[in-house]
Amino acid sequence: MEFDAGISRRAAMERLIHAFRKAGIDEAAYDARLLLCAAAQIDHSSLIRDPDEPLGDLAAVRLDRYASRRLAREPVTRILASRGFWSLDIAVEPDVLDPRPDSETLIDAALKYMGERQDEALRIADLGSGSGALVCALLDVFQKSEGLAVDISPHACNLTSRNLRQCGFQNRARVWHGDWRNLDAARFDLIVSNPPYIPSADIATLDPEVRNHDPRLALDGGADGLDAFRSLAEVLQRLLGPAGIAIVEFGIGQTEPVTRLFEAGGLEPSGVFCDLAGIERALVLKRSH
Repeated sequence: MEFDAGISRRAAMERLIHAFRKAGIDEAAYDARLLLCAAAQIDHSSLIRDPDEPLGDLAAVRLDRYASRRLAREPVTRILASRGFWSLDIAVEPDVLDPRPDSETLIDAALKYMGERQDEALRIADLGSGSGALVCALLDVFQKSEGLAVDISPHACNLTSRNLRQCGFQNRARVWHGDWRNLDAARFDLIVSNPPYIPSADIATLDPEVRNHDPRLALDGGADGLDAFRSLAEVLQRLLGPAGIAIVEFGIGQTEPVTRLFEAGGLEPSGVFCDLAGIERALVLKRSH
C-alpha cells in the first residue's frame, strides 16, 4: 500500500480497514487505528478530534511500512514492538513469545488466592518467563515481593531483563538462564508458568500471526502437548513453600490431563480459572500434605 502525504487521517483509516478486511484480518478496524495512530504519533483522541488532518510525509512513509507488514500477517504488537499487558507496557521482540491477554488469567488467579498477602514480601518465580510479562505484572501487584524469572532461551532472558528495567523492577528480580529442572529447592510462595502446550502436529494449523512469528520453542508441547507439564510436575513439589501455590496456564481441552499429571506429581488441584472468552485457562495447585 502507498499513502500520499495529503491524504486525510479518516481516508487513510478507511483504506486500511478495507485492505485488512479483504486480507481476512480479524479486528481490521482496531488494527488500522493502532497503526495509524502510531504512524502519525498521535493518540486516539487526536484521531477523533481531527480526522480530516492530512497525514503528512513522515506518517505516510511509516504507515506504508506498517500496512505492508500487517498485510503479510505480522502482528501489530510485533510491528510496534510493544504489548499492553495487565497495567504495563511490555516490550516485544523477535524470537520471544508475544504475551497474550489470556495469560492475564494467571494474575487474576494470583489475586484471588494471594490477595490477602499483598503486603508481604513474597518469593515469586516465573518458570518459562518469555518476555517477562507475568513476573512484571506480579511484581506490580505484590509490591513488596521479589521475583525470579527462569527461561531456557537466552533471547527470552534478555527480553525479560529489559522489561524488568523498563517497568522499574530490576532491583526486585533476577533472571536465570537455564532449565527449571536444575533449580535448587528454593521454596517459593508463588510460582507461575505459561509453558509450551500446543501439540506438535497442530502448529502448522495455527494462524500465521502465531505460526510465523512466535518461536516454536515457546509453542511446541510435544506430540500430545503435555511435555512441559510433565517437566513441571517433576519440580513444583520441591520448589513450592509449605503454604505456596502454583498457577499454570494450559490449552483448550487440557484441563483433565494436566490435572492428572500434577496430581501424580504430588500436587493438589485447588481451582480452575477461565479466560475472558470463558475457556478454562489456568490451574491453581498446592502441595499435598
